[in-house]
Amino acid sequence: MPGPASTTPPATRDYASLAPRIKAWGRALGFQQVGIADTDLGLAERRHTTWLRQGRHGEMDYLARHGTKRSRPGSLVPGTLGVISARMDYRPETGERSWAALRNPAAAFISRYALGRDYHQVLRRRLRQLAERMRGEIGDFGYRVFVDSAPVLEKPLAEKAGLGWIGKHTNLINARAGSWFFLGEIYCDLPLPTDPPARDHCGTCRACMDACPTRAIVAPYVLDARRCISYLTIELKGAIPPALRPLLGNRIYGCDDCQLVCPWNRFARICTEPDFKPRQGLDRATLLDLFAWSEPEFLKRTEGSAIRRIGHCAWLRNLAVALGNGPCSAAVTAALRARLEHPHALVREHVAWALQRQRQRQTRSKCSR
Repeated sequence: MPGPASTTPPATRDYASLAPRIKAWGRALGFQQVGIADTDLGLAERRHTTWLRQGRHGEMDYLARHGTKRSRPGSLVPGTLGVISARMDYRPETGERSWAALRNPAAAFISRYALGRDYHQVLRRRLRQLAERMRGEIGDFGYRVFVDSAPVLEKPLAEKAGLGWIGKHTNLINARAGSWFFLGEIYCDLPLPTDPPARDHCGTCRACMDACPTRAIVAPYVLDARRCISYLTIELKGAIPPALRPLLGNRIYGCDDCQLVCPWNRFARICTEPDFKPRQGLDRATLLDLFAWSEPEFLKRTEGSAIRRIGHCAWLRNLAVALGNGPCSAAVTAALRARLEHPHALVREHVAWALQRQRQRQTRSKCSR
């Protein structure tokens, strides 16, 4: 845990007055909300353990790799007494524009969180600045910054810090801001006063469950990642199960449907953070445009983006499925055939599937005349 020599002895620090100043400094750095939680995640640990035991994490083995370090902050970072949790909004456009892209089979739909700069870098930098601001005020203290980069149960921590409640789709929802935001944490060895946890306000609503294209929300507050489009297009390294491919539609990187239908997102505001504005025209790109990217072009155009981590082959895999789900055209058939001899078997398999779908659609079209 970094920090220079202390200028304020811990025994004389006024933690009660420090907490509201931390929140004010966080807002000045671009966070919409900052809260403070303790480290007791017993209930979340039991739920997480059950979820893993059921195998609902799919191939995301890293979620089970660190044992209880994920749910016990003091085990991950010895000496941790509290967690500063922060949220930063990212919604780049209205729901109407997102729905319009989803309804256009030629459009490439990318989860709106990934249209701008990689949020890991943005939030990590701001959280470090917040920690440095604290250090400048109180002197040395132990801390570590996390942004989806270590075994951390960020949503239960944010819920305990009062930032929102975990909805039935398992995303965090804020009653005044919806769910279009990122989360980050500072683990620290300061005995800061904690905020009251948020209360669940989902009630009897099941809009997210009914809207999920693959029925991945198998029960309220239970997501089976193996069916989730975000998992299938981002986390899954191999082939997308054939039975699920038609359900992906034109979603090539992630899925926002559960957020788009959530009634609490009527309170979400359009993001003004420059780093989260769409880049490379990804909010209006077509499937054919993106499928034409060579690997060097993919790497260049996704520099500084969260998209880059899936690699070019998975990118082509996802796009091939989306093209197979779309309407027939000579341009689509030609583009798919051009990739039919791709060096990677993963790409070849999904291109062949897409071409078969195109042929089946053409046959049905002729029969119906």
